[in-house]
Amino acid sequence: MKEKLLAFIHGLIMYDYILFGVSFLLFLLFIILALLLRKKIILALFFVLFGFAILLLGPTLGYIEMHKYLFKNSVRLLSQKRLHFVEALVVKGSITNESKFDFSECKITAKVYRVTKNRYKNYLLRLKPFQKMSILEPDIPQGQTREFKIIIEPFVYKKDYNVSLEGNCK
Repeated sequence: MKEKLLAFIHGLIMYDYILFGVSFLLFLLFIILALLLRKKIILALFFVLFGFAILLLGPTLGYIEMHKYLFKNSVRLLSQKRLHFVEALVVKGSITNESKFDFSECKITAKVYRVTKNRYKNYLLRLKPFQKMSILEPDIPQGQTREFKIIIEPFVYKKDYNVSLEGNCK
């Protein structure tokens, strides 16, 4: 857990610090407004609750939406092939940098999950893949598309499965 937290802090960019600072300043502003309007109980309580909502939801939702916008990419599955003589699955795909910035690195993750005839169960199974593999693609300039190959091994699953790809870029 400590390693994940340190990796998250290490990966923060200037925009993240600005977002966190603005959220904290807005929290302080609404708490000060609540203190100034303490004689009007309902309005003061609203400002306190709104301030805490900004403090908790602002950085979280702001971080997610800002990174979707700043580091926008699209990952496409080109092919998937199960090897017969080796217990492995080869996944080929491409990633496209759709943002206005160059990516220093992209972590591309292939997830394999089971498939059933029940569409609701398929949705739940997609949340918990039974096998994952990730690779790092360095230096993807703006507007460039790069192809990649991920080998998932050992892959011994014999029934129906699907593969999904996702890219997390910086």
